Amino acid sequence: MTATPTLPTTAPASARPAWVTQDRLDGWFRWVFRDPTGTDTVTAQAPYDGRPVATVPASTIGDVAAACASARTAQRAWAVVPYGSRAEVVLRFHDLLVERQDEVLDLIQWEMGKARFSAWQEILQVANIARHYARHGATYLKDRKVRGAMPGLTKVKEQRVPKGVVGMISPWNYPLYLAVGDVLPALLAGNAVVSKADSQTALTLLWTRALLAEAGLPTDLWHVVVGPGRTVGDALIDHVDHICFTGSTPTGRSVGARAGERLIAASLELGGKNPLIVRADADVTKAAAGCIAAAFGNTGQMCIHIERVLVHDEVYDAFRDALVAGTEALRLGQTFDYSVDVGSLASQAQLDAVVAHVDEAQDLGAVVLTGGRARPDLGPYVYEPTVLEGVTDEMAVCLDETFGPVVSLYRFSSDHEAVRRANEGSYGLSASIWSKDEGAAERMAGMVRAGSVNINDGAAAAAGSIEAGMGGMGDSGLGRRHGAEGLRKFTESQTVASQRLVPLGPPPSMALETFVGLGNKQLRLLKALRVR
Repeated sequence: MTATPTLPTTAPASARPAWVTQDRLDGWFRWVFRDPTGTDTVTAQAPYDGRPVATVPASTIGDVAAACASARTAQRAWAVVPYGSRAEVVLRFHDLLVERQDEVLDLIQWEMGKARFSAWQEILQVANIARHYARHGATYLKDRKVRGAMPGLTKVKEQRVPKGVVGMISPWNYPLYLAVGDVLPALLAGNAVVSKADSQTALTLLWTRALLAEAGLPTDLWHVVVGPGRTVGDALIDHVDHICFTGSTPTGRSVGARAGERLIAASLELGGKNPLIVRADADVTKAAAGCIAAAFGNTGQMCIHIERVLVHDEVYDAFRDALVAGTEALRLGQTFDYSVDVGSLASQAQLDAVVAHVDEAQDLGAVVLTGGRARPDLGPYVYEPTVLEGVTDEMAVCLDETFGPVVSLYRFSSDHEAVRRANEGSYGLSASIWSKDEGAAERMAGMVRAGSVNINDGAAAAAGSIEAGMGGMGDSGLGRRHGAEGLRKFTESQTVASQRLVPLGPPPSMALETFVGLGNKQLRLLKALRVR
């Protein structure tokens, strides 16, 4: 079954938002940490027209070291600020973000090319994160009393202390959420932060840094450096106390290895090849709509998006037809309003990767049910939402991450087979199961290797549940963002024990043999009393 898509389309009217004046750019550029005499710059191309976005000042390796030293000094004062006062800054930021969101929505679209609704979802996530940690973070970090070595005589508590300076390396695909969503809990935990902005989307991060300054964040507490990952990113790992990286699995391995050499912790959210399972009892119409949202949202450029769709034989044909029809109804193009469903890919490199996967699959026998074409008439990096059938193991699109608007359909005949296929490959980030039997779906979820499993939702239900952790298994990374761990990972656990009345160990007048004998009797008594 091959269809020629008839997508409603919209070509961009203009690229640079009119309100982005040189004065506004200069105001954001002041937040790039670098020597005033520096001359290095970076320039990204706008997906709208392939022309330069803006020439942004770039940092050097020396600038990174200086930024971390400055942040370390500022962190010492911030660490003694009460949590409630830190939270007030974050809540003011929340209000400013919601109030001025149209500005950053324009920047996200200009720099990255996504549809406006996909950009707005970043506002939603960051605002929810800000409120959640501002309101509940103190509870996550509160001291915990535990029993001591000698009950009644030893008082012990575990407390959380800041790591110090946290380094953030964030990607271009969610330039607000994946950057600032980790910065906020790190700051609230009492740390300073140094962020490496992705060169493709530096303006979004710099705009956000200026907004947090307006909300009252001390100037030196959060620095932004800009430049290539191989120099600026590596240098950042060498000077911080914790590194938080979101990006590809190969780069994540390098980040983790470098962090390991320094014996600092690394939280890594990496790639995914996420499956969606449609059981025989699923509501096919709802499942197809959920698949479309999870596969083509953000133009498929999100680590949790669906790339593999496993469908039971009994509903395969009906689901396939609904999926194709829904995909062809999507509005494709580039506009600074909500009239488009699927925007552009972010760069020529992303377009090339998508084209390579789809073309190779077709050459090896896969069938394009809809899509499968670049659309230069709509923008230099626009590619149609694509549904493939007949994909086999030797095709790269089968288990390698595509990171674009492409899904492949596969049949299965039993839950066991579906779970086996879902667990193929090395990734384990997110998954989706569609079924009218929620209990059966939950039991299946426990057998799927994925950090998050969404039931009767494609991807957003788990990711949007800020109180629950989000992260991957296998090659999809280490650690979690969101929830208690999303804040505690930026702290160290410290045990404070106070001994009262008598010291631990034998009195000076008692023979060691006698003390050991009394100790053994105590062990037997404590066991009999079921103590500890």
